[in-house]
Amino acid sequence: MKTTLKQYLARLKARIKDQRGLGLAESVVAVAIVGVAIVIFVTALSAGSIGVREGDQQVLAQSLARTQLEEIKAATYDTSYPAIDTPKGYTISIGITSIPYTDTDIQKITVTIWQDINEILTVEDYKVNR
Repeated sequence: MKTTLKQYLARLKARIKDQRGLGLAESVVAVAIVGVAIVIFVTALSAGSIGVREGDQQVLAQSLARTQLEEIKAATYDTSYPAIDTPKGYTISIGITSIPYTDTDIQKITVTIWQDINEILTVEDYKVNR
């Protein structure tokens, strides 16, 4: 038995007529799902921003420590060395200890980079009196 186009369209029209829109419960569930997705996205974005900021701090601290050690190595052998200029909020502390019982004068240089009151990086190296 063949269905004519007119009969097919009539059945399709009847199906469409019987369907209703979304109910209140479905709408609330959909809004809740979208809200949770937005909260997760914003949280991930915030965590990423914090990670980038901490990474930038580490790169700057490494650069400051490396520059300070190069300045110390280039200076004449002494018991104290001046700190290099630092960006606002950062400070450098330099620790110098002599190594006892060695043939030559050797100093252990410890450079610590601080941002405000937080220690970010500590690097140690040695300087020999030549």
